[in-house]
Amino acid sequence: MFVKSVRFVVGARSVEQFPQPLAGEVCFAGRSNVGKSTLLNVLFNQKIARVSKTPGKTRTINFYLVNERYYFVDLPGYGYAAVSKLERQLWKKLIESYFSLRREEIKLSVLLVDSRLDVQESDRMFVEYCAYYGLNLLIVLSKTDKLSEAQLQKVVRYFSEQFSSEVIAYSALNRRGVKEIVERITKALE
Repeated sequence: MFVKSVRFVVGARSVEQFPQPLAGEVCFAGRSNVGKSTLLNVLFNQKIARVSKTPGKTRTINFYLVNERYYFVDLPGYGYAAVSKLERQLWKKLIESYFSLRREEIKLSVLLVDSRLDVQESDRMFVEYCAYYGLNLLIVLSKTDKLSEAQLQKVVRYFSEQFSSEVIAYSALNRRGVKEIVERITKALE
């Protein structure tokens, strides 16, 4: 799916702020500072999603209208973030509400995982969450440009075994995996 048009719709802090469902949604999840907003900007071919080096900058569920037909949804990062425990708990409730209310519209859930780290318990929980709701899942390994080819092959194999799911190695710097991610999103939205 080629992104012809995109615009930010809303940064929802509550269920009441969720926009009306459209033809489908692709949500992007992962730990804080893993590169969700950067991946969105690569897919949009423009800088529309806010990128920060400080973990926890995405504090709302951000809905982007793509091609006037679909929503790409940027979820707040989980794990470490420079916010209070109470705010992280509010994010968790908001994300759970998103999945329970929008699971019919969610055509694909994209989980970004830092390729340089072992599987984190929070990532494992998210995968289980997707299985519980019956959501299609794609694992995207970010920051792969920092690995040698031998390391990368080993890491892809490791995450494939850990999650029993499709895994795509991706880099924003050299655009590795972007074509495959776009193809997977297109297939999910058809």
